[in-house]
Amino acid sequence: MSLNNISSTTIYELLFLILICFGLLAVAGFVLAIDLGKAARLERRIGLITGETVEEIKEEEDKPKEALALRLISGFGMLIARSGMLNRKTLTEMQATLEGIGFKGGRGLGLFIGSKILLLLVTPIIAFFLAHHVFHLTRFWTMVAVAGGTVGAILAPETYATNTRKKFLEKVEAGVPDALDMLVICADAGLALEAGIARVSQEMETLNPQLAQELTQTSREMQIGSDLRTAMDSLGARTGLDVLKRLATTLAQSLQYGTPLTTALRTLSAELRQEALVKFEERAGRLPTMMTIPMILFILPCVFLVVAGPAIINVMATLKGAK
Repeated sequence: MSLNNISSTTIYELLFLILICFGLLAVAGFVLAIDLGKAARLERRIGLITGETVEEIKEEEDKPKEALALRLISGFGMLIARSGMLNRKTLTEMQATLEGIGFKGGRGLGLFIGSKILLLLVTPIIAFFLAHHVFHLTRFWTMVAVAGGTVGAILAPETYATNTRKKFLEKVEAGVPDALDMLVICADAGLALEAGIARVSQEMETLNPQLAQELTQTSREMQIGSDLRTAMDSLGARTGLDVLKRLATTLAQSLQYGTPLTTALRTLSAELRQEALVKFEERAGRLPTMMTIPMILFILPCVFLVVAGPAIINVMATLKGAK
């Protein structure tokens, strides 16, 4: 069989796979369009009940239709999430990670899952086309490219979300001592704890938007009827930070046993700052050990060249003279 026949056969197989993928997406899009239409009508009714004006609803409906693709992908992802293919623990962790990077509600989860599946379907085809028809790689390296594209499509979205979530939690943890100091000032000024948390969330908007976001959500949970302990426990469970879990425990014990709130907050703030200082000292103490490897690799060879270089040159000259 000639090379042209092999290439044409491969192209036909590739086109067949693309048609199958687009056919499945079209069927899923038709089903999801019906579901999304019902959801849109429900959102409009809720908007009317909650006081949203007719003008706001028309502005929402007049938005560009370019978001339709995102809605279809999100609906497809939610269909997969509700099908039971993913366990509840995985969905909960994924939801917490997405909330940390700014995706609130179920639509963010659906968009993440749908995008991941779409990348898993499209990336191997693109990798095969580029490897075989653009770079003209051999069959082995084409298979390697397809496998690499598949692995990248699986790991890349989750890796990006996890890293972004980690940075988000680091910023939240770094701003807790300052928020506690502000909360102490609010308590000394006579504000209740709920009003103090709301005020601190407003003041932290420019200093630490990540922590302000979490405090704002906690304040809203208190406003809709949740008690203090439940709202603070939800804050600790949502972020997974030991600092906020300790804050929830401290506030609950303070209200239960009648301990002055300002005293408890000052004590916790001092403990957190002391722990941060200890962490900085630990990092500073590791610097000599971390500098050992660069010193061996980059500094000592230069020292050996400077010290032993002339001696080696003299020895080599003496040996040449003796010959």
